[in-house]
Amino acid sequence: MTATDILAEVTFNADGLVPAIAQQHDTGEVLMMAWMNGESIAETLATGRVCYWSRSRAALWRKGETSGHVQTLVEMRLDCDGDTLLLLVEQTGPACHTNRRSCFYRAARDGALAIIAAPVA
Repeated sequence: MTATDILAEVTFNADGLVPAIAQQHDTGEVLMMAWMNGESIAETLATGRVCYWSRSRAALWRKGETSGHVQTLVEMRLDCDGDTLLLLVEQTGPACHTNRRSCFYRAARDGALAIIAAPVA
């Protein structure tokens, strides 16, 4: 199957984007969620280095291009509707811009948000 075949199975939203959840391939840890467009999906499949679409910059965002915290694609999965991607990755360093391993470091507990992960030293 080619990248073109895979892209034909993806259901993009009105902005031409699809949500992508990055998960550490060997532990199952959910690292982050970002957006991808057709170009970023094709590049990710071609290079093996995860590339997203930055809505704030309106440009391709190659994970780790400034931080060095790269995501290497192990496997890309589509959900049953084709409207969400699951990226099984090998994460180098923290995934979150707050220098935490995961962007999901706050948990709703006892009516408040608790910080459950500290920044990586």
